[in-house]
Amino acid sequence: MKPLIEIRDMETKDEYFVGTCTHVDESEEIDACARRRLSWLQKLHEKGLRVKVATINGSHTGFLYAIPIECSPWGPLGHHLLVIPCLYVLSNGQKAGKALLNASEEEARRQGQKGIVTIGYRHDFWFMPAGFFEANGFVECAQARWESSETKSAAVLLWKTLDGGVQAPTLLRPDYRFRPIPGRVVIDLFWNTFCQTSDMEAQRVREVAAEFGDSVVLNEYCADDRAVLLRHQISRGIYVEGHEIGWGYEAPREGIRAAIVQALSP
Repeated sequence: MKPLIEIRDMETKDEYFVGTCTHVDESEEIDACARRRLSWLQKLHEKGLRVKVATINGSHTGFLYAIPIECSPWGPLGHHLLVIPCLYVLSNGQKAGKALLNASEEEARRQGQKGIVTIGYRHDFWFMPAGFFEANGFVECAQARWESSETKSAAVLLWKTLDGGVQAPTLLRPDYRFRPIPGRVVIDLFWNTFCQTSDMEAQRVREVAAEFGDSVVLNEYCADDRAVLLRHQISRGIYVEGHEIGWGYEAPREGIRAAIVQALSP
């Protein structure tokens, strides 16, 4: 029997699946993050944000976020485009990814957008593979940015135009300047609510930094605030004494703690 794939705008019955990024019933930390993210998603609905949910034979199998570029905290920058910051399909998704892309194009046309844009990656990892988007009509419109010299994982700006009269978007150009405070460790935290990884690690940074009392100064820069994103053009990042720390996945508390201890050492 041919699997029945259905695509719909997120409904109440889909919220937990989407809010936890499919990590259903894994931890209270994830659940708390899901509540924050769902509240943010609901607030952005009036600005055009939509979540498309895919089911196969009635069971959740994936989702896609579609956000007008003018209010996307993930970037890139531009006008009159719909951004897909994340498309995720479980291993049983089969053709659900393509169906979600088709739904995003329909949404873009419904909103009067002139194209769709995303950031894909050339790597062996599962997340947002550039080849998948290219196979579905997207083309590269900006030079690749190497994310890691070791793995050669490149971020590629891809788009699909629906109207020839639109200007190509641009990648964020990070502008970070460390400002030391004598006798104290400075942490500069760049984060956004959209990305579960970013939201969760931001909460961890706050909790760990608090353990050190007045020895640590925590500066937060939330990319949900458009002015902050445009000023710094960093949607996610943790800097301890001007040096970026990161693990790809959510920064572990012990890793954050170790970085602070090292910075406090004479």
